[in-house]
Amino acid sequence: MSLFKNFNLTKLKEGLSKTRNKIVNSITEVVTGKAVLDEVAIDQIEEILLSSDIGFDTTERIIENVRKNLKLEKERTGEKIIEVVKDELTKVVSNNLVSNGSDEKTPFVILIIGVNGAGKTTTVGKLAHNYKKIGKKVIIGSADTFRAAANEQLEIWAKRAEVDIIQSTKGTDPSSVVFETLTKAVDDKYDIVLIDTAGRLHNKTNLMNELDKIRRVIKKIIPLAPNETFLVLDGNTGQNAVKQTEEFSKVTDITGLVITKLDGTAKGGVVFQIVSTHNIPVKFIGVGEGIDDLMEFNPQSFVNAIFN
Repeated sequence: MSLFKNFNLTKLKEGLSKTRNKIVNSITEVVTGKAVLDEVAIDQIEEILLSSDIGFDTTERIIENVRKNLKLEKERTGEKIIEVVKDELTKVVSNNLVSNGSDEKTPFVILIIGVNGAGKTTTVGKLAHNYKKIGKKVIIGSADTFRAAANEQLEIWAKRAEVDIIQSTKGTDPSSVVFETLTKAVDDKYDIVLIDTAGRLHNKTNLMNELDKIRRVIKKIIPLAPNETFLVLDGNTGQNAVKQTEEFSKVTDITGLVITKLDGTAKGGVVFQIVSTHNIPVKFIGVGEGIDDLMEFNPQSFVNAIFN
């Protein structure tokens, strides 16, 4: 069931058109006009999947099932093979329940992490807007204190979403912003707290220490928080997004992924690789710059949009 009710299949189809061309149209060219498929065609399909950022393990699983179908003479049609690919991709991304923040103990705290440029700030603003629309009292903590621009951008998004924000001057300890935000959230009975964090520190050790410190501050005030930790990834970056997931997974527990900038990318296949490799569900996808363009991830609809 959709929480925010802002899913737009038409927009998703448009955004994934390049990904569709990369995966589906290429496979269709291989199977079109063939009454039955042979091993040469299967090898071609495997190459297409591997070149589409879907990943080795997922590709091997798909090809294995395709070969199983080849054993049945009546199931060796191109249409059947495409259906097998579609079904397998749907299975890969089918664990993605989104919380509505209605836990018994509020506020519900969502920690946002990711590299600079991935779309963290806009994701925080759009999430705030979505939760506000369903009647939640929302506050943002601008804990990316290393970049003055991040504070300014987040303040603009907070105004657009009509939610409150706690921010500080550049160079302030991020944990102090988190402390102030959560203290206010508890005292004033906010439903949702969104914490933005720095996207790049001097090295991995600094990143680990900073995130660990933020988590300790959160737990001092709300022991069971953060309730969610979302990693924001730029869908255009392909294999870099896979690497970022790997690196951030080493320093913190990630409960969900937000894939941004999927509109117009040919690298949407990377979604399947990340989920399959790291077993982290996709929670939201970004398909545009508008405040309503962050949609809940629907596995079936996502795959349908690729296969049109």
